Amino acid sequence: MDLFMMNCELLATCSTLGYLEGDTYHKEPDCLESVKDLIRYLRHEDETRDVRQQLGAAQILQSDLLPILTQHSQDKPLFDAVIRLMVNLTQPALLCFGSVPKEPSFRHHFLQVLAYLQAYKEAFASEKAFGVLSETLYELLQLGWEERQEEDNLLIERILLLVRNILHVPANLDQDKRIDDDASVHDQLLWVIHLSGLDDLLLFLASSSAEQQWSLHVLEIISLMFRDQNPEQLAGVGQGRIAQERSTDVAELEMLRQREMAERKTRALQRGNRHSRFGGSYVVQGLKSIGERDLIFHKGLHNLRNYSSDLGKQPRRVPKRRQAAQELSIQRRSALNVRLFLRDFCSEFLENCYNRLMGLVKDNLLHEKAQQHDETYYMWALAFFMAFNRAASFRPGLVSETLSVRTFHFIEQNLTNYYEMMLTDRKEAASWARRMHLALKAYQELLATVNEMDISPDEAVRESGRIIKNNVFYVMEYRELFLALFRKFDERFQPRSFLRDLVETTHLFLKMLERFCRSRGNLVVQNKRKKRKKKKKALEQPVAAGNTPYSPEELEAVWPSLAEQLQCCVQDPGLTLDSMVPFDAASEVPVEEQQAEAVVRIQDCLLAGQAPQALTLLRSAREVWPEGDVFGSQDISPVEEIQLLKQILHAPLPRQQGTEEQGTEERGAEEEDEEEDEEEELQVVQVSEKEFNFLDYLKRFASSAVIRAYVLLLRSYQQNSAHTNHCVVKMLHRLARDLKMEALLFQLSLFCLFNRLLSDSAAGAYKELVTFAKYILGKFFALAAVNQKAFVELLFWKNTSVVREMTEGYGSVDGGSSRKPPMWSPEEEAQLQELYLAHKDVEGQDVVDTILAHLNTVPRTRRQVIHHLVRLGLANSVKDFQRKGTQIVLWTEDQELELQRLFEEFQDSDDVLGHIMKNITAKRSRARIVDKLLALGLVAERRELYKKRRKKLAPSSLPNEEASLKDICQEGLEEEENLSEEENEEDEEKEEGSEAEQAPQGSSFLSTEKLGQCLHQEGFSAQLLWLQNCLLRAAGDREEDGCSQAIPLVPLTEENEEAMESKQFQQLLHKLGVRPPASEQETFWRIPAKLSPIQLRRLAASLRQPEEEEELQPGPDPKGSGEPGPEEEHQKEHRAQALMALSLARKKKAGLVSPEEEGGEEQLKVAPRKRQLLDSDEEQEEDEGRNKAPELGAPGIQKKKRFQIEDEDEND
Repeated sequence: MDLFMMNCELLATCSTLGYLEGDTYHKEPDCLESVKDLIRYLRHEDETRDVRQQLGAAQILQSDLLPILTQHSQDKPLFDAVIRLMVNLTQPALLCFGSVPKEPSFRHHFLQVLAYLQAYKEAFASEKAFGVLSETLYELLQLGWEERQEEDNLLIERILLLVRNILHVPANLDQDKRIDDDASVHDQLLWVIHLSGLDDLLLFLASSSAEQQWSLHVLEIISLMFRDQNPEQLAGVGQGRIAQERSTDVAELEMLRQREMAERKTRALQRGNRHSRFGGSYVVQGLKSIGERDLIFHKGLHNLRNYSSDLGKQPRRVPKRRQAAQELSIQRRSALNVRLFLRDFCSEFLENCYNRLMGLVKDNLLHEKAQQHDETYYMWALAFFMAFNRAASFRPGLVSETLSVRTFHFIEQNLTNYYEMMLTDRKEAASWARRMHLALKAYQELLATVNEMDISPDEAVRESGRIIKNNVFYVMEYRELFLALFRKFDERFQPRSFLRDLVETTHLFLKMLERFCRSRGNLVVQNKRKKRKKKKKALEQPVAAGNTPYSPEELEAVWPSLAEQLQCCVQDPGLTLDSMVPFDAASEVPVEEQQAEAVVRIQDCLLAGQAPQALTLLRSAREVWPEGDVFGSQDISPVEEIQLLKQILHAPLPRQQGTEEQGTEERGAEEEDEEEDEEEELQVVQVSEKEFNFLDYLKRFASSAVIRAYVLLLRSYQQNSAHTNHCVVKMLHRLARDLKMEALLFQLSLFCLFNRLLSDSAAGAYKELVTFAKYILGKFFALAAVNQKAFVELLFWKNTSVVREMTEGYGSVDGGSSRKPPMWSPEEEAQLQELYLAHKDVEGQDVVDTILAHLNTVPRTRRQVIHHLVRLGLANSVKDFQRKGTQIVLWTEDQELELQRLFEEFQDSDDVLGHIMKNITAKRSRARIVDKLLALGLVAERRELYKKRRKKLAPSSLPNEEASLKDICQEGLEEEENLSEEENEEDEEKEEGSEAEQAPQGSSFLSTEKLGQCLHQEGFSAQLLWLQNCLLRAAGDREEDGCSQAIPLVPLTEENEEAMESKQFQQLLHKLGVRPPASEQETFWRIPAKLSPIQLRRLAASLRQPEEEEELQPGPDPKGSGEPGPEEEHQKEHRAQALMALSLARKKKAGLVSPEEEGGEEQLKVAPRKRQLLDSDEEQEEDEGRNKAPELGAPGIQKKKRFQIEDEDEND
């Protein structure tokens, strides 16, 4: 469809609107319906906005709608409909198309709509149209909230939107070519707004508490009114030219005059005596032409300076995606009357509206009552009006709403958000960069206002400024903001004006920070560090045979521990078949064909040390697949089950990697999504404080990214203002002079810029730049006289380490990751080979640690030694030297023969295992030696390797009875020590460093008894009994709950509290393994969670008090007869039985007594127990239960039989 030919329906609709006769517009009877039809047509237009373009081409707004608006405003329905249609027609082109189209055809439509909007803006620059709008708005605002209808509020909003749309139309730079101080279309529109009184209505809406709902609309209109204005220039209108402006203009004129005089002088010198046609030809020595010959120059010598090899070449085209961002905001000086009106409007707005309006807008932004990106209007208003206030007459009270630390935080948050979105949303990076520029301008103005407060004559204002600066300089994010913006500066999206404002803001921030540090002796600031915790991978995954194959020797070493677990589980009636399913019901493979996978699962469980699960899978698979007896027959014995599992463990089963890969692919997407969340959750931010050092902070700017940005801005030094050039030179001077890093600026592109500056005819106007350039060049040539490689270093951007190497000598930087390790000499390699061959077969020690201890050369690291061993061919891989907490050490044939010989030699001794460990060559743990003896068949049970005990009969005299009791306890402790040593050694092989965490066992019991006796003599008997009961209660709770946690020891009485403060009592607690308070948040000692119930009962048994033994001893014979009679012999017999019962009771408390032994203990209980009162309620109930137990059998059990029962329990 040809857009210049109107659609017939549209043409018919527009014809029924009315007609203009002279200055009078006559509307048709169907005018209202026609306006509504046009609104309907606009609602259903296509993506090319064809209806909008046809109406714009027909100039419906200029010829029909505006006359209807001005001449028929009394017709309220028609007026409302025309306002609705105008709001739709003047809608910004960006909102119509979403964004600037990149496709040529759509871009043409976009530009066409934009041209029509510019025509609408020019048509609205009439006093009649805005007079009607302001008059209507005034009448609506006169209505109170109880009289105002919903239609009235809609009309107010539409009028404000119409004014916003008209002001939003950009200027046509090609047609509206006006100089400064001339009235543009936008200026004419502003003057019409002033004449119609609409500016006063805007001030009323901004200051009225009853019209808060229009705050964002008002702020948007005001921001569009002052779009092209400069606040500093606007503040000085009508006050005459200030001295600073006059000096700036004089400097510019002087610079232009010097450049013109220098060009005249150059032209005069270039004029030769002869005609230019007879200038001759010259050979330029040292400058090669296309071939190998020297260049021949056919022009005069005065033109040789401008010679370049690029003359006549086609310039290289820069791709669009790499082109620098263009400047979009253009500032111009409006007509004087417009500027005077805008100045007065700013003054009234600051005095009456600013604080209230900005507070309302920020509240709407924080509570998400505004539209997306409305915060940009807030930041623009903050920057503009605070700059106007600072330049006109600085009054901090007028901008107090935005002069706070909260405003700094709000601006910094938005600036950081825009910065991150610019890096992530690359399609809209230019839009995010413009928003970031607005936030940077607001941040700059906040700093400038706080800086202005320092020179205020009011002490309260200066103190407020110091408080704000203290808070801003303390927070780390405010200091790191500029570094992040410099490092991620991208000239493709961020224009040169953004870089200029960033450099000036950084200069102001550094100046304020340096002055603040000098005024105070020391400045304490906040420091944050992020530490990322690595999540531990699950270790309980089944081992895939294809990844980590096991050798037969390793499988043989693993089997004994599995066999012990299977022996305990094979008779377990609680092992149910429903706990594990041997097949995958969701798999596509039929259940009948999943037998091989079930066997693989059983083998995986065995390799992972999960013997009960393997046995359960075996029995479940037997029920599912009974045919063929693959998993054993239905009447299989437990021994045959264990042998079948052993065969499965050693079988080389085929592995299907396809299923594993499928599972990995299915879980891959979910794991990738979860990894990012886990990393964010595992990041720990540590906040601390440190003393601030200004030079250390300045060193953060000594990076190539920052220097590049400054050099990029310095290239346009002729277009920059004097203040911008000063900011650039000041930062470069800080880095070069203050940090003594002149070599950081030794770069060829910067030197080319210095050459252009020094050869500039107007170089006298840039004295500061010239002085700095000469200073850097002098430093470079001084260094080049010492370091000839400095000329090569000009080609590269440098960091601080390279700068140090250039100035101090290459290789002077220690500890750098790029530094190579020292070379190995032949003598060092020979010594390394000799040490490795001497210690590689020695077990029980790390060969690399041994080599490092005996290596008499240059200090080496473990990694260097390992890599050189691999390089020499002495080792196959670096993995051969990995430290492992648990590894299976295979026995060689010679070591097995040596073990067999030592066993035969010490077989008849009291301590077979102890003698073997002392005399064996390859040192191994007690548990490994016992396992090997069992595997070789030299012993049938572990108890054969225990120390042999001497039988002690109960003597008849009282002192000997005490000694007998002591021997019995001593033997029990020795046996416990023997058991605990084996357990500790096994634990040491399972986990490194766990020995220090084990509870005190073995010989520590004896020291605990001594401490207990000392405390008993000092009067701590009740406190010891309280501690013993706490340990027993903790053991009982852990047995019932099945889980353990640290239990605090809370002293509820003053006596217990005094005991907990006693040093001897605390020493006893340390011996028992009780943990003291770990930090200030803990008050009480705690029973650690690592202590098992058995260990707690042992510790409680070690706290038995001497009164228990004394109560069991009879008193003196009242008759005093010399020879014992039958009654005395009977009493002695009872004493021996009581002593035996006491020993068994202690064993039971320690958890070492079997049910059969409990029965024996009940048989031994003939005499009633004497102990009372001090026991806990649980122990009293336990004693009552024992007294009620029936007495079975004769009171006679020998000690030897009791020890055999204990050994059997321990083997179980």
